[in-house]
Amino acid sequence: MANVDSIAVAPAEPDPTPRSGQVARPANDRAGWSRVRALVAAAPAMLTDGAVIAFALFTVLYHLAFLGDLRPSVTFRIWLVACVVLAVVAVLRARRRVGAATDSAATDSAATDSTPADSTPAAQEEPGSAPPTDRRLLIGVLVAAAVAAVSAGLAGTSVSVSWWIPGVAGLLAAVGGLLLVRQAWLSGPVPTPAAPAVTATQSAYALVVSVLVGISSFFLARNTPDDVYYVGKSVWIAERDLIPLNDFLFSENVLPPMGSQPPVPSIEVFDGAFANVVGIHASSALWYVLLPIMAVFAVLALWRLTHRWAPRRPMLAFTVAIAYLYLVAGGDAALGTFHLPRLHEGKGIFVSAVIPLMWLYLTEWFDNRSRRSLLLIVALSITAIGLTNTAAIILPMLVGAAGFAMLLVGRWKAAVVAAVAALAYPIGSLVVSRLALGGMSATGADDVFFDAASTYRRTLLFGVVGVISGLALWCGALLARRRTPALLAAGATLAMSVLFVPGVLQLLSALSGISVVLWRVPWLLALPTLIGLLCTVRVPAPTRALRRAASGGIAVLLVASFALFATPMWSPKSWVEVHERPTWKLPQQRQSIAFWIKDLDRPQGLLLAPKTIMRTTPIVTSQVRVVLPRDFYLVEYDLTSQFAKDRLLLAEFADGTASPTPAELAPALDRLDVGTICVYNGNQYARDTAPQLGYQEFAKRPKPGAMTCFRRAD
Repeated sequence: MANVDSIAVAPAEPDPTPRSGQVARPANDRAGWSRVRALVAAAPAMLTDGAVIAFALFTVLYHLAFLGDLRPSVTFRIWLVACVVLAVVAVLRARRRVGAATDSAATDSAATDSTPADSTPAAQEEPGSAPPTDRRLLIGVLVAAAVAAVSAGLAGTSVSVSWWIPGVAGLLAAVGGLLLVRQAWLSGPVPTPAAPAVTATQSAYALVVSVLVGISSFFLARNTPDDVYYVGKSVWIAERDLIPLNDFLFSENVLPPMGSQPPVPSIEVFDGAFANVVGIHASSALWYVLLPIMAVFAVLALWRLTHRWAPRRPMLAFTVAIAYLYLVAGGDAALGTFHLPRLHEGKGIFVSAVIPLMWLYLTEWFDNRSRRSLLLIVALSITAIGLTNTAAIILPMLVGAAGFAMLLVGRWKAAVVAAVAALAYPIGSLVVSRLALGGMSATGADDVFFDAASTYRRTLLFGVVGVISGLALWCGALLARRRTPALLAAGATLAMSVLFVPGVLQLLSALSGISVVLWRVPWLLALPTLIGLLCTVRVPAPTRALRRAASGGIAVLLVASFALFATPMWSPKSWVEVHERPTWKLPQQRQSIAFWIKDLDRPQGLLLAPKTIMRTTPIVTSQVRVVLPRDFYLVEYDLTSQFAKDRLLLAEFADGTASPTPAELAPALDRLDVGTICVYNGNQYARDTAPQLGYQEFAKRPKPGAMTCFRRAD
């Protein structure tokens, strides 16, 4: 230390200024620079933790607003004031803590200056997990993991592989991995290892990446059928400043609400209230303001967990994880599909941000058992249910996996407290809403059941990417940082491996009736982080440079595999369009047509138009009510009912896929009170039939998207 001080303090040339000034100025400069570095290093944690607490606060206020029947704009203004107060208190407390820390460190700042401030300490760069005590068990785990990963990856290809092979091999690998981690825990040091320090360089890199991802969100557009409900609800709330407790798609808040969508999530209300208060369109508020913020939040959440769990080279692991999300998407349910293309939906931000943060907060809680960690778990659980009802299904599995792992090492009190903190509000809010509004059903949701093999393929995929995903899953516990991260990774692996055993998901479906969302159970994994950990494996090499080169080579191979064997986020196969300017996440022609119809001088009554236009219209405005917002939701109202049959008949007529007679069409038009019919010019039958039904042509739209509209004759 003395040598370092002498190097830092000794001037290169004589300084003619008085010695008293010679000490004060550099000390102040160093203190100021230390504060800047500390602020940058802490920025990801401050931003993500602050966002979690803020949205949890809004969710609670939204739920309490039901008691006072407050309008969403009023709730939003109350939330803004509360956030300002909390922010001021947090800043004052942080300034006191940072000031005290930097002042106490000022006397030793010369030593800090002699070392690159943003370099990763050697202890963080190259620590390995505690070596397993049973080498034969380790070899058995690796063999079982390899068999499970390869067979699972082949199961979706032309190669015929029984799912029992990956199911049993994966379970054996998971059990063996958990035993190895437990042995390392029980034989390791009693003191809790310190959390890895975050440097300013690392945080700056994560912040830059998150901003770039946020910017890219402006230009990627995926039109998903679910948007008619989620975005349409925000538009309805923004235009009326009311919360629809009943149906708002087929009626004006009159018909019973969909049983599969209780009004517990607050994200659509937040967007609608924000748009109402600020005075912009709700869709613009969502896609131009909130979506980039969500993207930054999701990337920083991924960074924080990856940094905490990676035993070495966290920046490299984080880079691979981001590449995985961008390069592995597709048209089904891969996690990349639920990132930027669907991040604006509550379930998208839930799986992309809440899942990694919950694993992070649980890691911190089991490490230090501080009140702050417990508070963040509670706030995150409220945030989760404010985003999606799926949280009430996935969070119990996640917390159960973590709690079981902790029970195996004797941390039962911490596990029980964490479970209560993470599950009390989500489960409680759903129970209260059901008691107040009636029983919940999943009738209106996707009732297609996916077995274990299909569930694996939907999220972890198949082929080369499926093999990589399997290796990340079944080797994650051996790759993660020792003790708590490794133990939690082992718990998650065991939980998923049990669910992947043939017949388990079927049993869960029969017992719970939640087959509709069982394909989402892989969401409990922090899969992108586990994928990134693959490049942190400690390759035997004589020098650190060679070990780093080997890790870089693995990272390059992983990214190349994603690029070659997966579908990227921006591909048309992912149902994504790439635009040259920021756009709404809608096909631009459909959006233009919906606005054109909105501005027409239409009579009272419903709008009948092609299905794609009717599905787009609620996202544009709630003032134009349509015959069929989405046929998927008709199951809520009984597909055999006249209510459903009329809408399906008319929609097929407007699409040009059927040619019902005027005698069949007239009663349905009268029952539904259709005031306007708009069809594409290519639908000659509809154009010829509309006048026979008592409708007069009153508007024409030129190409592209040439359309003719008819209004009911008075």
